[in-house]
Amino acid sequence: MNLFRLLLLVFLIVPLVEIYILVKIGGLVGAMPTVGLVVLTAVIGAMLIRAQGLTTLRKAQSQFQTGQPPALTLLEGAVIVLSGALLLTPGFVTDTVGFLCLIPKLRQWFITRTALFKISAMVKNPRPDHTRTIEGEFERHSD
Repeated sequence: MNLFRLLLLVFLIVPLVEIYILVKIGGLVGAMPTVGLVVLTAVIGAMLIRAQGLTTLRKAQSQFQTGQPPALTLLEGAVIVLSGALLLTPGFVTDTVGFLCLIPKLRQWFITRTALFKISAMVKNPRPDHTRTIEGEFERHSD
């Protein structure tokens, strides 16, 4: 997927879907309960992100101290930050994705699948070597 399509999806389609779902839920339960649900998911999400972020930070510090590479832990931290952004964005679709990213096993599965996808793409289509050798002759003349 190219960058234009991804940005189109993120900045156009996702908000439209969120608005549609908010209007539908607002029609079913009312405006104030819908707003309350959006605020509640943001508050619960913030608490969960704080707890999991601190746990991930302690895990990374422990791995640094024992000399283990904390690559997966740092990637988990990045997904937790992304989850926080999704949970603070008003809407039920982004909240659902944000909460799913807070489930540790699901988060680790997502990270490994993404890494495997990127590695297989690199193996199939390696980037061309941008260094070129230009052959020629060279003579040094003294001044």
